[in-house]
Amino acid sequence: MRASLGITLLISCFALAACDRGDPELMNVRASGEGPDEFGILPVKPLEVPPNPNELPTPTPGGTNITDLQPNEDAIVALGGNPARASAGGIPASDAALVNHASRLGRDSTIRQTLAREDLDFRRRNRGLPLERAFNANVYYRAYEPMTLDSYRELERFRRAGVRTPAAPPPPEDD
Repeated sequence: MRASLGITLLISCFALAACDRGDPELMNVRASGEGPDEFGILPVKPLEVPPNPNELPTPTPGGTNITDLQPNEDAIVALGGNPARASAGGIPASDAALVNHASRLGRDSTIRQTLAREDLDFRRRNRGLPLERAFNANVYYRAYEPMTLDSYRELERFRRAGVRTPAAPPPPEDD
């Protein structure tokens, strides 16, 4: 008797919980898409106490804050560059020869769209898209497998040719 009463109460609780539609305020926000953007919230740099509180910078309404993230400058510093030289605009003189050589045959401003279209056509021809849609499976790597470069085979080829490769990692161990 007690077991059946407990099961009945448990089933009743689950049934009532299933009927809950949630907070109508939240439901409307979610449905309208006017909720907060989780990806728009960025962590800021930690606050710093200035060495002399009397020499605080003047506020710039609508401007930047010293605690705001500067992703481009931070990446340049992380890679060993000078953000002051990079933000001056243009191509640094040390990279001009490389950029000129890479663009000697011209530049295509729509290269990303062209490559996306060509990739889609290639995957359609090579058993890609219909399988992806029908079985919710990604066949990207299988479609491009014949074009994959075996980095360790290339590394061995370079070493046999006498090219020094001091920073190359060791090959993975076979289990």
